Amino acid sequence: MNIIFATSNRGKLREAEEILGEGFRLSTPADFGITEDIPETGSTLEENSQLKAEYIHSRTRLDCFADDTGLEVDALGGAPGVRTARYAGDGHDFGACMDKLLREMEGIDSPQRRRARFRSVVTLIFGGQTLRFEGVLEGWIAFGKSGCGGFGYDPVFIADEFPDCTLAEISEEAKNDISHRGKALRAMAAWLRGKGN
Repeated sequence: MNIIFATSNRGKLREAEEILGEGFRLSTPADFGITEDIPETGSTLEENSQLKAEYIHSRTRLDCFADDTGLEVDALGGAPGVRTARYAGDGHDFGACMDKLLREMEGIDSPQRRRARFRSVVTLIFGGQTLRFEGVLEGWIAFGKSGCGGFGYDPVFIADEFPDCTLAEISEEAKNDISHRGKALRAMAAWLRGKGN
């Protein structure tokens, strides 16, 4: 099944290909000459996910999906949330975003008070239908960066399933098994396999 993933993030693309597995062939907007940044003007993850999917569908008229993911930190009132990728300013500089997050968490000295979650919302436009799938990964914010795997905020996020290391310190396969995006994409894949064919 051919489907467009509305992303330019190679890490996300690789992760999605591994999670969806055989039977799916993903292409990106760049494969269709769409190289501009897709506007993300929504105030929620749901809105941004839908905006991105609709943007690609309106230009290609092909089946596609998009995700928007946010890191929600309880001690920060749910921030950075919808601003996760731009927390330290425009440009998707995750190093700067993590530095800002760790600064804002200074003095919050226990894992219980550093609770957080990643939440992914995937919008699928397929055969004229628009569907939404969601996945959540619970955990807490580490006291510093650790590990060199993954991408985004992985070096500062400790998942409940792996309490002794950050997401950047576990294998990609292990991360995909528990990840927020993995949960949402597996739900999408199950729908496509069962009802989309």
